[in-house]
Amino acid sequence: MVPNRSVTSKVLALLDAFTPASPALTLSELARRAGISLATAHRRAAELVAWGALERGADGRYRIGLRLWEVASLAPRGLGLREAAMPFLEDLYEVTRENVQLAVREGLELVFVERIAGRHAVPVLTRVGGRFALHATGVGLVLLAHAPAQVQEEILGAPLHAFTEKTVTGSTQLRETLAAVRRNGYAVSYGQVTTDSVSVAAPITGADGTVLAAVSLVVRAQGAEPAALAPLVQTAARGIARALGHGLPQ
Repeated sequence: MVPNRSVTSKVLALLDAFTPASPALTLSELARRAGISLATAHRRAAELVAWGALERGADGRYRIGLRLWEVASLAPRGLGLREAAMPFLEDLYEVTRENVQLAVREGLELVFVERIAGRHAVPVLTRVGGRFALHATGVGLVLLAHAPAQVQEEILGAPLHAFTEKTVTGSTQLRETLAAVRRNGYAVSYGQVTTDSVSVAAPITGADGTVLAAVSLVVRAQGAEPAALAPLVQTAARGIARALGHGLPQ
């Protein structure tokens, strides 16, 4: 346990203990993952339950509460972007009946802020609010290609995780891929996250040309024609950009 931690640090550590793989935790698990004593975890968790940030089930396990979701939904890069984008995401889905995704860059990762899943579409590993690496997905490649040079160099200089045998993990090849994304105006991720899928993504720009977000279609690899899908995705991206007007709040 780290000494002299603030109350805020301990509370945030408790919230950070939850993951998609571990959405429900006992008090002991919370304390261990947060690196705090059991007594401290008990006090802070009780406060979080009283406020609504956590919920405690009949099984005694803690889960993220709806109050926290309410607050998180007010994040301007999520709320404003989703409201502007949804009509275009829905149009893209209606035309293709494939998975549609919307994402923004957060530091060295991307965060999915919206998705529409086709009932018979290829399964994807994404969820709203979930984070993912920038170097493998279509939306990630778009966001990385237009990220500040410092961000690009930090990612290119670090080991890149291979999700499949097709994932680009070499810095030279990734640089070439990012250059092609900027040149073509869209990205294609072919089997880099799951071998049976292809993602085609395009940038959503602000009034000053800054890339604010990315939108993508994820389809089955077999029979996919990325060049034919790209204009559809680009059209949706341009529509969202127009709807955003002067861009997202900072």
